Amino acid sequence: MTIFLIIPLFIGLVIGLAINYLADVLPITRSFSQPACQTCGTIITAKDYLLFRACSQGHRRSARAWITPIVILVISLYVWSLPPKIGYALGMIVVGYFGLVFIIDLEHRLILHPTSIFGAALGLAVGFVKRGFTSSGIAATLFGALGGLAIMLFFYFMGVLFSRIRANKLRAAGQEADDEEALGAGDVILVTVLGLMLGWPVIWFGVLAGILIGGAVSLLLLFWLLITGQYSKKSLMLFIPYGPYFITSAFMIIFFPNLVSKILVP
Repeated sequence: MTIFLIIPLFIGLVIGLAINYLADVLPITRSFSQPACQTCGTIITAKDYLLFRACSQGHRRSARAWITPIVILVISLYVWSLPPKIGYALGMIVVGYFGLVFIIDLEHRLILHPTSIFGAALGLAVGFVKRGFTSSGIAATLFGALGGLAIMLFFYFMGVLFSRIRANKLRAAGQEADDEEALGAGDVILVTVLGLMLGWPVIWFGVLAGILIGGAVSLLLLFWLLITGQYSKKSLMLFIPYGPYFITSAFMIIFFPNLVSKILVP
């Protein structure tokens, strides 16, 4: 039995390395290019990259380069031992997609169009495998996407209004207004993709859970700024990427359904 663990270990390692590579190159070049040092831009050879070596200028890889493969390995073992309804193979593709979107949005505050297109195709596959290629299954999948889109469009336009009010306050205070967005269009697209995976009516819970998780993290961040003496009025004007929290919510719903059921029905 132990020998079969080689499969999830190998797949987890490959997916973890792939996430690292894509998160390093896609936000910069928008293509499958040769990775470069995040500090100085020096091109890193494939061998040095795979062995987590520093660049030729001596700059070490970030902690993320090490953390990502380890986390994906652990998730792979979990999914292998307790596969979701969509199965191990499709489940790990979802994990890879989630991990890539999570990291890119966290580091660059970007949700790229190529990942969104891939996510839409993946979302349809997950929706049909999970709920069946029947009229009711197709309806639940498509209405999940429409529901996610409608919910997020409401929040998006509320965010636009908030950003305009914020810009006016900055100008009134004699400061230059920036182009910060309370909620980006990429978040709207992401939740629409997640709606395909989660279906209707589960997507509303996914959005709610993502917002609550993001709110909790924001409160912890403000608390940290307070206890470290870094808090100021500008702290209330900080913007955080919401993609990682929606990803976390969807991940919990897909891969920990029993836990989510207990939360919904105590």
